[in-house]
Amino acid sequence: TPDESGNGGGDGGEETTAQEETESTGPAGTFTLWHQRAEAEKKALEQNAEAFTSETKHTADPAEIADLRKKTTSAIPAGQGASMFDWAHDWTGEYYQNGFLSDQSENLDVDLSVYTQPAQAAVQFDGATVALPYAAETVGLIYNKDLVDEPPETIAEMVSIMEEHHDPENGKYGLSYPLNAYFMSAWAHAFGGYYFDESNVELGLSKEATLDGFRLILDNFVPYQPKDTGYDPQAAVFLEGNAPFAINGPWFLGDVKSNGIDAGIARLPSPEGDAEPKPYTTVKQLYFTTRVDEDEAKAAAAREFAEWYTTNTDVLSNNAEEFGYIPVHKELAESGDLPAAVEGFSKSVALGTPIPSHPNMGDVWGPLEDAFNSVKNGDAELQSAFERAEADIRSNWE
Repeated sequence: TPDESGNGGGDGGEETTAQEETESTGPAGTFTLWHQRAEAEKKALEQNAEAFTSETKHTADPAEIADLRKKTTSAIPAGQGASMFDWAHDWTGEYYQNGFLSDQSENLDVDLSVYTQPAQAAVQFDGATVALPYAAETVGLIYNKDLVDEPPETIAEMVSIMEEHHDPENGKYGLSYPLNAYFMSAWAHAFGGYYFDESNVELGLSKEATLDGFRLILDNFVPYQPKDTGYDPQAAVFLEGNAPFAINGPWFLGDVKSNGIDAGIARLPSPEGDAEPKPYTTVKQLYFTTRVDEDEAKAAAAREFAEWYTTNTDVLSNNAEEFGYIPVHKELAESGDLPAAVEGFSKSVALGTPIPSHPNMGDVWGPLEDAFNSVKNGDAELQSAFERAEADIRSNWE
């Protein structure tokens, strides 16, 4: 069979279709799982694959790929590539529509109800189940315990604490918050607004409820931030101990720890009234590619690993403890036994909404950010800026 290790073959990365019968029913299979994980996470995945291989008749072979998007989009249509790959759910719609993914809904032994509702939605497209989910990510409120005793529950409480610490002339700020479209989504959704409704393929950027969310950011957060709202300048002020709050995700915690900041994590604070922040969430998942359709032994091995990995509470708890992965296994997510950091992010995930996996979503990010920045910099009015952004996005869809 074509090599799917991504490393030129001959290195144990080839996918075999061994048909030898084992003591249990059905043939043993070997499959390759492509991933692009950081070093510590990669080692954990390799250990998990070894554990699975020793416990079952199947063989799991993880292979690190440098540019996963490039590799999957070139190899899979050529009848090559791995049976499974590991990535966030935002490729689901595009990859399924392009014929890269296999619908395994009729073949799975795990019921999707064991996962949280957003995770169930993330692994499906047009009624097909093309992956299984193992973790979620979103942004939450990170606070410096040396500067803040208790995290604020409301925006009003947060503003009063930011006010107390904000002293830009001396390099101190109220808030560290990268203002990109993903990070801002909580407030755009808080009052019933939205960026993109994938069920109707409809934009909501210029809707009043969405604009209310952007106004909230401009009125309550921007005045307390460093002027440059890019990721690195914003991250730096929190990491240097010069801001009481950061709005960021679990990926930020490694830097927070290595800078010696004693941080707590809480759900995002609520605006006044009935509004609740609903940040975009991403679901990390194991995708089934069309390679699994070639051979039942290979398919069975890949499915069994995905089912094992996404429901094994020891694996999932370790991922939470070591890497801040937020469990989407419902029982574990609701157990109250999660590490404190993960518990805080988990509450934000519970409020959140999955990033649309529709292919058209990719065109939304850039024009949205350009519109917001033009308003923030005083170069445009809110309503007209986002009406223009919608026109730009629609022209890209034509």
